[in-house]
Amino acid sequence: MKELFFDKLLGIKTRGEQLSFNQSYHYHRYEPTPYDALEYLVDHYEMKSSDRIIDFGCGKGRLNFFIHYLLNATVIGIEMNEIFYQEALKNHYQYIKKTKKSNENIHFYCCLAEEYQIHPLDNRFYFFNPFSIQIFMKVINNILLSVEDSERDIELILYYVAADYIYYLENHRAFELKQEVKLPGLYEHNPNERFLIYRLIR
Repeated sequence: MKELFFDKLLGIKTRGEQLSFNQSYHYHRYEPTPYDALEYLVDHYEMKSSDRIIDFGCGKGRLNFFIHYLLNATVIGIEMNEIFYQEALKNHYQYIKKTKKSNENIHFYCCLAEEYQIHPLDNRFYFFNPFSIQIFMKVINNILLSVEDSERDIELILYYVAADYIYYLENHRAFELKQEVKLPGLYEHNPNERFLIYRLIR
């Protein structure tokens, strides 16, 4: 089972999901992206070591450690839940201890997604349906404002995409669909089992 294999390989603990719900309906409960899906994404979507990848609602940091291990890209996890944030920090320590990789380009912040200050080099943004469309729109606006100050290529990576996210992006003149990555064996039974990559039009 890959959930066990990769957690052990990376020296982390990311399995399980949030059983209770957040007090605000705007923020959805934690569930990590399956390793099978992450493997398929890395194989079918180009990411580079020079990318700065932001995971909104990172939970215990699974995507961050997986991407860093394979690509050595800079990864930033944004998590509003203090308990999960602390788990991510523990995983960070154990990951560095297990893999002997550099500590310099993995970062975690405990804050609301819409309060994260977009870095001028942040260029890839990952969303696994972490919050309501209202919060998503605020985050997208923050990204667009940052591009006004520091122009660069921007791509959004969305997994198990909510219909209102798609509707918003399809009707937002700033973005266009670049790529669809369907998970074989799953998408045929559940059309949500896919990644959608949206590119900022320049």
